[in-house]
Amino acid sequence: MIRIQHITLAFDHDPAALQRAVLDKLNIPEKELLRFRIIRKSIDARKKNRIMAVYSVDAQVENESLVLSRHTADRNISMTPDLRYHAPIPVRSKRISPVVVGTGPCGLFAGLILAEAGLCPIMIERGKSVESRVQDVRRFWEKGLFNPESNVPFGEGGAGTFSDGKLTTQIRDGKNRIRKVLSELVKAGAPEEILYAAKPHVGTDNLIRVVRNLRKTILALGGQVRFETKLTDIRVKRGSVVEAIFNHGETIHTDTLVLALGHSARDTFCMLHEQNIPMAPKAFSMGVRIEHPQTLIDQAQYGPFASHPGLGPSDYRLVYRCPNGRAAYTFCMCPGGRVIGASPEAGSIVVNGMSLYARNSPNANSALLVSVNPADFGDNSPLSGISFQRRWEQKAFEMGGGNYFAPVQRVEDFLSGRPSVSMGQVTPSYAPGTTPGDLTPCLPDFVAETLRSAIPGLNRKLRGFAMADAILTAVETGSSSPIRILRGKTFQSPGVLGLYPTGEGAGYAGGIISSAVDGIRVAEAIIEGNFGKPLV
Repeated sequence: MIRIQHITLAFDHDPAALQRAVLDKLNIPEKELLRFRIIRKSIDARKKNRIMAVYSVDAQVENESLVLSRHTADRNISMTPDLRYHAPIPVRSKRISPVVVGTGPCGLFAGLILAEAGLCPIMIERGKSVESRVQDVRRFWEKGLFNPESNVPFGEGGAGTFSDGKLTTQIRDGKNRIRKVLSELVKAGAPEEILYAAKPHVGTDNLIRVVRNLRKTILALGGQVRFETKLTDIRVKRGSVVEAIFNHGETIHTDTLVLALGHSARDTFCMLHEQNIPMAPKAFSMGVRIEHPQTLIDQAQYGPFASHPGLGPSDYRLVYRCPNGRAAYTFCMCPGGRVIGASPEAGSIVVNGMSLYARNSPNANSALLVSVNPADFGDNSPLSGISFQRRWEQKAFEMGGGNYFAPVQRVEDFLSGRPSVSMGQVTPSYAPGTTPGDLTPCLPDFVAETLRSAIPGLNRKLRGFAMADAILTAVETGSSSPIRILRGKTFQSPGVLGLYPTGEGAGYAGGIISSAVDGIRVAEAIIEGNFGKPLV
């Protein structure tokens, strides 16, 4: 097939316009175009009065070589690269099943690749199946009843299940692992448009079905999945993993243990530290969620075309460098979504964002974060970042009233340094409830200072960002893991053969796609038996 890039059309073009553009670019008659498919679609809204759709397309044509020879000088026309994922060839037997700890994106895709290779992985999840977990999360949001082992961070699908399901990533991958992830998600029930949308998302309502179907695929390939089964110890003999202990008693003999832990598995991190598994503190980011009316964001981004059905709800991504040397940035923006409770432990408040596939809620929300470095933690322990997180999460819990209500503050009040006593035009979406007040006591001084400096600056980049009645909800600490479980070039823990730290919790990914890809890379290392050979 022939790859044609940078086809630009009005965003509301008629259905036949793209085919006409393909024919025009290739300079061929319609009868020679056998078929074409969209590979990528993005929206260019830099000119508010002339919003464009930008496409990359693969076309199958008659006389392909001849057509290509006519366009050798056009950089936007070339042979289509191979998009297939080529699975590694197993070199080890399935005598002992590998054990995968965690069924977030990383664990699910590590397990899927291992299962496809015939290695019959045993998947271990401390939380419940996604079907049961949904009920526990709903009870928490509606009634404030918190289950420490079945919540937004813990359970099948990981924290990403209750999110916008964004599939954007900045990682580089030359082996079509990203395409493999997207293709498997579509096979499991995700919208087919994620294969080509520049900013693909699945939505929480679809993710629940997708996660369940990925599990069914692993089971059909000979894998096992065990829920409510928490890793509580490991045994190492002569420098190699020999056993994994779960629920303080059950033992599984294995020579391969994949640690696909989420970033909130604090008790497991502590256990590994006690076992002298090498790890180090890692920078992360913390701050608040900021909520605006979605209509305000649409107007700022799309101008006269705001709310056009051909565009959908708009998003943003902003960065501002402050005079104090720190930077504030937006992260995990959820158009038409809501702020959710994502606490990993009892007696704490952690907030995140979520959208359904339709993105049809009245508010837009985004994390507004400031980088936190190990030097800010207070000591040099590998677990110091966890202690730092807990301090502010527990403070937010106290300020919210001790009943899982989250503390909130109007942007105008936050910038003026006065507590909020009521809300204005924007209704906070966080459930089970919110408590107006002053967020400053549940933020480190440098974070509060940076946010106060950044919000007016970000308003110059996105008109309305500093809206007086916009809502800040505290505290967000779960942008990434506060530790890194060290690993070498073969993806194994130094000095412990068969122990594979991987994914976001281990400090090697951030987001659904990068976590899934890291899980695939580790599975490939296991399948190929490259215990002394670095992979790429």
